[in-house]
Amino acid sequence: MSAVWGDKIKITIFGESHSEAIGVVIDNLPAGVQLDMDEIKREMARRAPNGGEFSTPRKESDEVEIVSGYFDGRTTGTPLCGIIRNTNTRSKDYSLFKEVFRPGHSDYGYYLKSGGNNDYRGGGHSSGRLTAPIVFCGAICKQLLREKGVSIGSHILSIANVKDERFPVNIENGTLEKLAKENFPLLDRSKFESMREVILSAREEGDSVGGTIECAVAGLEGGVGDPFFDSIESRLASLLFSVPAVKGVQFGMGYRFSEMKGSQANDPFEFVDGKIMTKSNNNGGILGGISTGMPIVFDVAIKPTASIFKEQDSVNVVSGENTKLKIQGRHDSCIVVRAVPVIEAVAAIAIYDFLR
Repeated sequence: MSAVWGDKIKITIFGESHSEAIGVVIDNLPAGVQLDMDEIKREMARRAPNGGEFSTPRKESDEVEIVSGYFDGRTTGTPLCGIIRNTNTRSKDYSLFKEVFRPGHSDYGYYLKSGGNNDYRGGGHSSGRLTAPIVFCGAICKQLLREKGVSIGSHILSIANVKDERFPVNIENGTLEKLAKENFPLLDRSKFESMREVILSAREEGDSVGGTIECAVAGLEGGVGDPFFDSIESRLASLLFSVPAVKGVQFGMGYRFSEMKGSQANDPFEFVDGKIMTKSNNNGGILGGISTGMPIVFDVAIKPTASIFKEQDSVNVVSGENTKLKIQGRHDSCIVVRAVPVIEAVAAIAIYDFLR
Protein backbone atom coordinates (compact mmCIF):
# COMPACT_ATOMS: atom_id res chain seq x y z
CA MET A 1 0.00 0.00 0.00
CA SER A 2 1.38 3.41 -0.93
CA ALA A 3 1.09 6.63 1.04
CA VAL A 4 3.00 8.97 -1.28
CA TRP A 5 1.66 12.04 -3.11
CA GLY A 6 3.20 14.85 -5.13
CA ASP A 7 5.00 15.97 -8.25
CA LYS A 8 7.44 18.81 -7.57
CA ILE A 9 7.28 18.11 -3.87
CA LYS A 10 6.43 14.69 -2.50
CA ILE A 11 4.90 13.79 0.83
CA THR A 12 4.92 10.39 2.47
CA ILE A 13 2.79 9.82 5.56
CA PHE A 14 3.41 6.89 7.89
CA GLY A 15 2.25 5.34 11.14
CA GLU A 16 -1.00 4.14 12.68
CA SER A 17 -3.40 5.54 15.24
CA HIS A 18 -1.95 3.41 18.04
CA SER A 19 1.60 2.86 16.79
CA GLU A 20 4.61 4.43 18.47
CA ALA A 21 4.39 7.51 16.28
CA ILE A 22 2.96 8.96 13.11
CA GLY A 23 4.70 11.33 10.73
CA VAL A 24 5.50 12.68 7.31
CA VAL A 25 8.52 12.96 5.02
CA ILE A 26 8.51 16.00 2.71
CA ASP A 27 10.80 15.88 -0.31
CA ASN A 28 12.08 18.85 -2.34
CA LEU A 29 11.37 21.75 -0.01
CA PRO A 30 13.62 24.73 -0.78
CA ALA A 31 16.68 25.20 1.40
CA GLY A 32 17.07 28.16 3.73
CA VAL A 33 13.43 28.48 4.85
CA GLN A 34 13.04 29.61 8.44
CA LEU A 35 9.91 27.93 9.77
CA ASP A 36 7.58 29.75 12.13
CA MET A 37 7.20 26.98 14.73
CA ASP A 38 4.64 28.98 16.74
CA GLU A 39 2.45 29.18 13.65
CA ILE A 40 2.85 25.44 13.10
CA LYS A 41 1.83 24.73 16.71
CA ARG A 42 -1.25 26.92 16.30
CA GLU A 43 -2.29 25.02 13.17
CA MET A 44 -1.80 21.70 14.95
CA ALA A 45 -3.92 22.90 17.86
CA ARG A 46 -6.77 23.79 15.49
CA ARG A 47 -6.96 20.17 14.32
CA ALA A 48 -7.06 18.74 17.84
CA PRO A 49 -8.41 21.30 20.31
CA ASN A 50 -7.85 19.25 23.47
CA GLY A 51 -10.68 19.74 25.89
CA GLY A 52 -12.97 21.37 23.32
CA GLU A 53 -16.63 20.45 23.62
CA PHE A 54 -16.75 19.16 20.04
CA SER A 55 -13.64 16.95 20.12
CA THR A 56 -12.87 13.43 21.29
CA PRO A 57 -11.74 13.00 24.93
CA ARG A 58 -8.49 11.51 23.58
CA LYS A 59 -5.86 14.14 24.34
CA GLU A 60 -2.68 14.23 22.27
CA SER A 61 -0.21 17.12 22.40
CA ASP A 62 0.60 16.73 18.68
CA GLU A 63 4.08 18.09 19.26
CA VAL A 64 6.05 17.70 16.04
CA GLU A 65 9.65 16.53 16.34
CA ILE A 66 11.64 17.40 13.22
CA VAL A 67 14.29 14.72 12.87
CA SER A 68 15.86 15.57 9.51
CA GLY A 69 16.03 18.30 6.87
CA TYR A 70 16.17 21.18 9.37
CA PHE A 71 19.39 22.60 10.84
CA ASP A 72 20.21 25.84 12.66
CA GLY A 73 16.61 26.99 12.32
CA ARG A 74 16.34 26.57 8.54
CA THR A 75 15.46 23.90 6.02
CA THR A 76 18.45 22.22 4.41
CA GLY A 77 16.77 21.17 1.15
CA THR A 78 17.09 17.49 2.03
CA PRO A 79 13.99 15.42 2.93
CA LEU A 80 12.33 16.93 5.99
CA CYS A 81 10.87 14.38 8.39
CA GLY A 82 8.52 15.26 11.22
CA ILE A 83 7.19 12.72 13.72
CA ILE A 84 4.41 12.96 16.29
CA ARG A 85 4.43 10.56 19.22
CA ASN A 86 1.21 8.75 20.16
CA THR A 87 0.93 9.07 23.91
CA ASN A 88 -2.73 8.58 24.85
CA THR A 89 -3.79 5.29 23.30
CA ARG A 90 -6.31 2.79 24.72
CA SER A 91 -5.89 -0.16 22.40
CA LYS A 92 -8.10 -2.47 24.48
CA ASP A 93 -11.11 -0.43 23.34
CA TYR A 94 -10.57 -1.85 19.86
CA SER A 95 -9.82 -5.55 20.52
CA LEU A 96 -13.26 -6.67 19.30
CA PHE A 97 -12.72 -5.11 15.87
CA LYS A 98 -10.25 -7.81 14.89
CA GLU A 99 -13.30 -10.02 14.40
CA VAL A 100 -16.25 -7.63 14.04
CA PHE A 101 -16.23 -4.89 11.41
CA ARG A 102 -17.49 -1.43 12.31
CA PRO A 103 -20.15 -0.16 9.87
CA GLY A 104 -18.97 2.89 7.93
CA HIS A 105 -15.30 2.31 8.83
CA SER A 106 -12.33 1.09 6.79
CA ASP A 107 -12.03 -2.13 8.83
CA TYR A 108 -13.47 -4.42 6.15
CA GLY A 109 -11.58 -2.82 3.26
CA TYR A 110 -8.24 -3.04 5.06
CA TYR A 111 -9.02 -6.60 6.15
CA LEU A 112 -9.55 -7.60 2.52
CA LYS A 113 -6.52 -5.66 1.25
CA SER A 114 -4.12 -7.03 3.86
CA GLY A 115 -5.49 -10.55 4.15
CA GLY A 116 -6.43 -9.92 7.76
CA ASN A 117 -3.06 -8.44 8.72
CA ASN A 118 -4.29 -4.88 9.22
CA ASP A 119 -3.77 -2.86 12.40
CA TYR A 120 -7.38 -2.40 13.50
CA ARG A 121 -6.62 -0.35 16.65
CA GLY A 122 -8.25 3.06 16.28
CA GLY A 123 -8.55 2.54 12.54
CA GLY A 124 -4.83 1.89 12.13
CA HIS A 125 -3.30 3.65 9.12
CA SER A 126 -6.72 4.85 7.92
CA SER A 127 -7.42 6.79 11.12
CA GLY A 128 -8.13 10.49 11.11
CA ARG A 129 -5.10 10.62 13.41
CA LEU A 130 -2.98 10.50 10.24
CA THR A 131 -4.26 13.97 9.31
CA ALA A 132 -1.98 15.44 11.99
CA PRO A 133 1.22 15.07 9.91
CA ILE A 134 -0.74 16.37 6.90
CA VAL A 135 -1.60 19.52 8.85
CA PHE A 136 2.08 19.90 9.77
CA CYS A 137 3.05 19.70 6.10
CA GLY A 138 0.23 22.07 5.15
CA ALA A 139 1.34 24.59 7.76
CA ILE A 140 4.78 24.70 6.12
CA CYS A 141 3.24 25.11 2.66
CA LYS A 142 0.98 27.89 3.96
CA GLN A 143 4.03 29.83 5.10
CA LEU A 144 5.72 29.37 1.73
CA LEU A 145 2.57 30.42 -0.11
CA ARG A 146 2.17 33.51 2.04
CA GLU A 147 5.55 34.69 0.76
CA LYS A 148 4.03 34.53 -2.73
CA GLY A 149 0.95 36.53 -1.69
CA VAL A 150 -1.35 33.50 -1.53
CA SER A 151 -3.69 32.93 1.42
CA ILE A 152 -5.92 29.98 2.24
CA GLY A 153 -8.87 29.94 4.59
CA SER A 154 -12.18 28.19 5.05
CA HIS A 155 -15.37 28.16 7.04
CA ILE A 156 -17.97 25.64 8.12
CA LEU A 157 -20.61 25.87 5.42
CA SER A 158 -23.06 23.53 7.13
CA ILE A 159 -23.60 21.17 10.03
CA ALA A 160 -26.41 18.76 9.17
CA ASN A 161 -29.15 21.06 7.81
CA VAL A 162 -27.91 24.30 9.45
CA LYS A 163 -26.18 26.42 6.80
CA ASP A 164 -23.76 29.34 6.85
CA GLU A 165 -23.62 31.84 3.98
CA ARG A 166 -21.20 31.29 1.08
CA PHE A 167 -18.07 33.24 0.20
CA PRO A 168 -18.65 36.42 -1.83
CA VAL A 169 -17.26 36.81 -5.37
CA ASN A 170 -14.19 38.74 -4.24
CA ILE A 171 -12.40 37.40 -1.18
CA GLU A 172 -9.69 39.36 0.55
CA ASN A 173 -6.55 37.67 1.86
CA GLY A 174 -7.23 39.26 5.22
CA THR A 175 -10.62 37.58 5.47
CA LEU A 176 -9.08 34.16 4.92
CA GLU A 177 -6.25 34.84 7.38
CA LYS A 178 -8.83 35.82 9.99
CA LEU A 179 -10.93 32.71 9.42
CA ALA A 180 -7.83 30.53 9.68
CA LYS A 181 -7.33 31.71 13.25
CA GLU A 182 -10.82 30.73 14.44
CA ASN A 183 -11.64 27.38 16.06
CA PHE A 184 -15.20 27.41 14.68
CA PRO A 185 -14.95 29.62 11.59
CA LEU A 186 -18.20 31.06 10.24
CA LEU A 187 -19.08 33.95 7.98
CA ASP A 188 -22.38 34.41 9.83
CA ARG A 189 -21.62 34.05 13.53
CA SER A 190 -25.33 33.91 14.35
CA LYS A 191 -25.39 30.31 13.07
CA PHE A 192 -22.99 29.06 15.74
CA GLU A 193 -25.55 28.24 18.45
CA SER A 194 -27.79 26.32 16.06
CA MET A 195 -24.85 24.28 14.79
CA ARG A 196 -23.63 23.69 18.33
CA GLU A 197 -27.05 22.42 19.39
CA VAL A 198 -27.19 19.98 16.47
CA ILE A 199 -23.78 18.52 17.38
CA LEU A 200 -24.49 18.23 21.11
CA SER A 201 -27.93 16.76 20.45
CA ALA A 202 -26.41 14.05 18.29
CA ARG A 203 -23.90 13.31 21.06
CA GLU A 204 -26.70 12.92 23.62
CA GLU A 205 -28.38 10.42 21.30
CA GLY A 206 -25.18 8.43 20.87
CA ASP A 207 -25.19 9.41 17.21
CA SER A 208 -23.20 11.72 14.91
CA VAL A 209 -23.68 14.36 12.22
CA GLY A 210 -21.76 15.51 9.15
CA GLY A 211 -21.52 18.76 7.25
CA THR A 212 -19.67 20.74 4.62
CA ILE A 213 -16.62 23.02 4.53
CA GLU A 214 -16.08 25.79 2.00
CA CYS A 215 -12.44 26.68 1.30
CA ALA A 216 -10.90 29.49 -0.73
CA VAL A 217 -7.46 30.29 -2.12
CA ALA A 218 -6.90 34.02 -2.68
CA GLY A 219 -3.98 35.83 -4.29
CA LEU A 220 -3.09 33.07 -6.75
CA GLU A 221 -2.18 34.53 -10.14
CA GLY A 222 -3.87 33.36 -13.33
CA GLY A 223 -2.28 30.74 -15.56
CA VAL A 224 -1.40 28.22 -12.85
CA GLY A 225 -2.25 24.60 -13.55
CA ASP A 226 -2.51 22.34 -16.56
CA PRO A 227 -5.36 20.83 -18.56
CA PHE A 228 -6.81 17.36 -18.18
CA PHE A 229 -4.89 15.06 -15.81
CA ASP A 230 -2.92 17.81 -14.06
CA SER A 231 -5.72 20.33 -13.76
CA ILE A 232 -6.06 22.23 -10.51
CA GLU A 233 -9.34 20.41 -9.87
CA SER A 234 -7.92 16.92 -10.44
CA ARG A 235 -4.79 17.50 -8.35
CA LEU A 236 -6.72 19.14 -5.52
CA ALA A 237 -9.44 16.49 -5.60
CA SER A 238 -6.87 13.69 -5.32
CA LEU A 239 -5.72 15.14 -2.00
CA LEU A 240 -9.15 16.17 -0.76
CA PHE A 241 -10.52 12.67 -1.25
CA SER A 242 -7.53 11.35 0.68
CA VAL A 243 -8.86 13.00 3.84
CA PRO A 244 -10.83 10.43 5.86
CA ALA A 245 -14.61 11.06 5.79
CA VAL A 246 -14.55 13.33 2.71
CA LYS A 247 -17.24 11.94 0.39
CA GLY A 248 -17.90 14.83 -1.95
CA VAL A 249 -15.93 17.65 -3.60
CA GLN A 250 -17.26 20.40 -5.85
CA PHE A 251 -15.66 23.49 -7.35
CA GLY A 252 -17.53 26.76 -7.68
CA MET A 253 -21.21 26.05 -8.31
CA GLY A 254 -20.47 22.32 -8.62
CA TYR A 255 -23.63 20.24 -8.89
CA ARG A 256 -25.71 23.40 -9.04
CA PHE A 257 -24.42 23.89 -12.61
CA SER A 258 -26.75 21.07 -13.66
CA GLU A 259 -29.76 23.29 -12.88
CA MET A 260 -28.47 26.40 -14.67
CA LYS A 261 -28.44 27.75 -18.21
CA GLY A 262 -25.18 28.77 -19.84
CA SER A 263 -26.16 32.42 -19.58
CA GLN A 264 -26.39 31.97 -15.81
CA ALA A 265 -23.38 29.73 -15.38
CA ASN A 266 -20.79 31.69 -17.37
CA ASP A 267 -18.58 34.24 -15.61
CA PRO A 268 -18.50 37.46 -17.73
CA PHE A 269 -15.11 39.16 -18.04
CA GLU A 270 -14.37 42.79 -17.22
CA PHE A 271 -11.40 45.10 -16.76
CA VAL A 272 -10.94 46.36 -13.20
CA ASP A 273 -8.08 48.83 -12.80
CA GLY A 274 -6.46 47.37 -15.90
CA LYS A 275 -6.73 43.78 -14.64
CA ILE A 276 -8.96 41.14 -16.23
CA MET A 277 -11.45 39.77 -13.71
CA THR A 278 -14.86 38.09 -13.84
CA LYS A 279 -18.09 39.61 -12.58
CA SER A 280 -19.10 36.32 -10.98
CA ASN A 281 -17.07 33.32 -9.86
CA ASN A 282 -19.35 30.40 -10.60
CA ASN A 283 -16.42 28.35 -11.90
CA GLY A 284 -14.48 28.78 -8.67
CA GLY A 285 -11.53 30.58 -10.20
CA ILE A 286 -10.64 27.73 -12.58
CA LEU A 287 -11.25 27.41 -16.33
CA GLY A 288 -9.91 24.49 -18.33
CA GLY A 289 -8.03 23.30 -15.25
CA ILE A 290 -6.08 26.58 -15.07
CA SER A 291 -6.42 29.42 -12.55
CA THR A 292 -8.06 32.65 -13.75
CA GLY A 293 -6.74 34.92 -11.02
CA MET A 294 -10.10 34.91 -9.22
CA PRO A 295 -10.24 33.16 -5.84
CA ILE A 296 -10.27 29.38 -6.12
CA VAL A 297 -13.36 28.22 -4.26
CA PHE A 298 -14.48 24.67 -3.51
CA ASP A 299 -16.41 22.83 -0.85
CA VAL A 300 -16.23 19.32 0.56
CA ALA A 301 -18.83 17.05 2.14
CA ILE A 302 -17.82 15.37 5.40
CA LYS A 303 -19.83 12.30 6.32
CA PRO A 304 -21.09 11.74 9.88
CA THR A 305 -18.51 10.16 12.19
CA ALA A 306 -18.70 6.40 11.63
CA SER A 307 -18.06 5.53 15.30
CA ILE A 308 -21.41 5.94 17.03
CA PHE A 309 -22.64 4.49 20.31
CA LYS A 310 -25.93 3.12 18.98
CA GLU A 311 -26.21 -0.63 18.45
CA GLN A 312 -25.63 -1.63 14.81
CA ASP A 313 -25.71 -4.77 12.68
CA SER A 314 -22.39 -6.33 11.70
CA VAL A 315 -20.69 -9.69 11.14
CA ASN A 316 -18.12 -11.74 13.02
CA VAL A 317 -15.51 -12.84 10.49
CA VAL A 318 -14.18 -15.60 12.80
CA SER A 319 -17.46 -17.29 13.69
CA GLY A 320 -19.07 -16.52 10.34
CA GLU A 321 -22.21 -15.25 12.03
CA ASN A 322 -24.29 -12.08 11.97
CA THR A 323 -23.95 -10.10 15.17
CA LYS A 324 -24.76 -6.84 16.93
CA LEU A 325 -22.10 -4.26 17.65
CA LYS A 326 -22.10 -1.43 20.18
CA ILE A 327 -18.93 0.66 19.93
CA GLN A 328 -17.12 1.80 23.06
CA GLY A 329 -14.22 4.23 23.38
CA ARG A 330 -13.66 7.94 22.71
CA HIS A 331 -15.13 9.43 19.54
CA ASP A 332 -16.24 12.74 18.06
CA SER A 333 -19.93 13.25 17.39
CA CYS A 334 -18.96 15.60 14.54
CA ILE A 335 -15.55 15.80 12.88
CA VAL A 336 -16.34 18.75 10.61
CA VAL A 337 -14.85 21.27 13.04
CA ARG A 338 -11.54 19.39 13.30
CA ALA A 339 -11.47 18.79 9.55
CA VAL A 340 -11.31 22.52 8.70
CA PRO A 341 -7.51 22.91 9.11
CA VAL A 342 -6.99 19.57 7.33
CA ILE A 343 -8.84 20.81 4.24
CA GLU A 344 -6.79 24.01 4.30
CA ALA A 345 -3.62 21.95 4.67
CA VAL A 346 -4.22 19.74 1.63
CA ALA A 347 -5.21 22.80 -0.40
CA ALA A 348 -1.91 24.45 0.57
CA ILE A 349 0.07 21.33 -0.35
CA ALA A 350 -1.59 21.02 -3.75
CA ILE A 351 -1.26 24.71 -4.67
CA TYR A 352 2.36 24.88 -3.50
CA ASP A 353 3.14 21.80 -5.57
CA PHE A 354 2.03 23.78 -8.64
CA LEU A 355 4.19 26.78 -7.71
CA ARG A 356 7.35 25.03 -6.47
